[in-house]
Amino acid sequence: MPEPTKEQKIWQVVASIPPGCVASYGQVADMAGLGRQARFIGRALGKLPAGHSIPWYRVIRSTGQIAFPQGSDPYETQVHKLREEGVEVLGGRVAMRRFQWQP
Repeated sequence: MPEPTKEQKIWQVVASIPPGCVASYGQVADMAGLGRQARFIGRALGKLPAGHSIPWYRVIRSTGQIAFPQGSDPYETQVHKLREEGVEVLGGRVAMRRFQWQP
């Protein structure tokens, strides 16, 4: 069986983040064995195929901030999906101490 691609490794990690939790881009990179390639995570999530079920919206900046510009469609979608799972989003931020996934 071929080695999973970097994108597939990232998607596997993101798929395992439980509902009601978030992870930072750096945390996902680390867990996917990609070291300090946090910037690559956003690009990989942007390549998700249509109709996927990967919970991309559970990945945010290490500061707790949502990476999309406030008011944009992706921002509004991410905030809505997080709130549906019980994650508090205040001023575009999530309290990492409270909601960060600790596997």
